[in-house]
Amino acid sequence: MSTVPKRFEILLVPEHVEDRGGASVVDSAVRTAVVEATGRHGETGYPIYEGHGIRADIDLGTLTVEALLVDGRELDYGLTALVRPAATH
Repeated sequence: MSTVPKRFEILLVPEHVEDRGGASVVDSAVRTAVVEATGRHGETGYPIYEGHGIRADIDLGTLTVEALLVDGRELDYGLTALVRPAATH
């Protein structure tokens, strides 16, 4: 039985960053946010995750962001949204 993750971390990374010079993806991100499942599905059909000004429809099979709003607006050109499991404390 598969369970739906309750939370993820979204990282907004500039697309032009090809060689990070050894820096991690986290170090290259211009913004990060932990988002939590809302229990709803977006127009894309994927579960909605929200938190810290970010709303994302996430394809759980591929961990791909299918729709994204940042502070109520679409993502700026030149930025890519990456998804990773949120750290648990």
